[in-house]
Amino acid sequence: MSKVIFLSDERSLGVSPNGPVAALPEPGQPLLDARRRPLRDLRISVTDRCNFRCTYCMPREVFDSHYHFMPHSDLLTFEEIARVAAVAVSLGVEKIRLTGGEPLLRRDIERLVAMLAVLKTRDGRPVDITLTTNGTLLARKAQALKDAGLRRVTVSLDALDDAVFERMSDSGVPVATVLEGIERAAQVGLAPVKVNMVVRKGINDRQILPMAEHFRHTGHVLRFIEYMDVGATNGWNLDEVVTGSEILRQIGQRFGLEPIEAGYRGEVAERWRYQDGAGEIGVITSVSQPFCGDCTRARLSPEGKIYLCLFASQGYDLRSLVRGGADDAQLAARMAAIWAPRNDHYSEERGRNTPPRDKIEMSYIGG
Repeated sequence: MSKVIFLSDERSLGVSPNGPVAALPEPGQPLLDARRRPLRDLRISVTDRCNFRCTYCMPREVFDSHYHFMPHSDLLTFEEIARVAAVAVSLGVEKIRLTGGEPLLRRDIERLVAMLAVLKTRDGRPVDITLTTNGTLLARKAQALKDAGLRRVTVSLDALDDAVFERMSDSGVPVATVLEGIERAAQVGLAPVKVNMVVRKGINDRQILPMAEHFRHTGHVLRFIEYMDVGATNGWNLDEVVTGSEILRQIGQRFGLEPIEAGYRGEVAERWRYQDGAGEIGVITSVSQPFCGDCTRARLSPEGKIYLCLFASQGYDLRSLVRGGADDAQLAARMAAIWAPRNDHYSEERGRNTPPRDKIEMSYIGG
């Protein structure tokens, strides 16, 4: 059952005046979209800035020294982010991931973590607070993040070979810096550390087995991600995709693998473990085996827009409500009104000869 909430001034809140603002779920019931997918995960991008220029995400020829990033005044404050997050939790969100850009570039990010760490799910459990980073600042920030209440980190690392890593990240940062961050995160208890490798044929695909070998027996979870057509600037070509099945074939022939059941609905990675007990890996197959049907994620951009898909072309403004005097009930109604008609399933549409469309850049709303 749902209850319909009307607002006194729908136009001022950016909601169509032609109908109800939203059908909010009764206590204990999930907020469902048009495909019956619950809202469970909120990914919060805290900045659009990054100190890498990864070719698949933020290519330097576009994001050069003349590129205009958002002024700080446009970004949601930590207090505003925490308020939106709390309302999202009241609607059913159970996991929050901080992203960017590079989230550790946002000054005092641990203060935001502490503000989010006090949130409780609707059944009283602590909200799962995680963060995705390129690892360059992680060694110096890990203890403060853990102390603030962060549960785990995911670190992007696309190669162990410095030359290949430089070609992928266009950063000048040595691999050793990222590895140091990973180990420090594990030492302070941000574990298991997940390590994400985007695999691009002809560039870093020969690093699949070295990466697998390196992270076996470490307790870290290495996850291989198919090269995706995120945004509009990364020059994506299907011929450069190494499929999850090919990745599993290579690793399985070398070490032996067996599948693991998903830990929860909406888990993006297909999980496998080594037969010799050396740990587990994951593959994320948005291109070859889309998982749109179980997608439970919404994304909040640095300046307060909600996006309903990694491949979305538009977002829905919340900042004007937050700064315009709307109370929490009005904000919840707006968020429910955004989620309820959601029908996004771009990865399923990708192979159906649908017309190309502009997509928001991944560096802006996080992966």
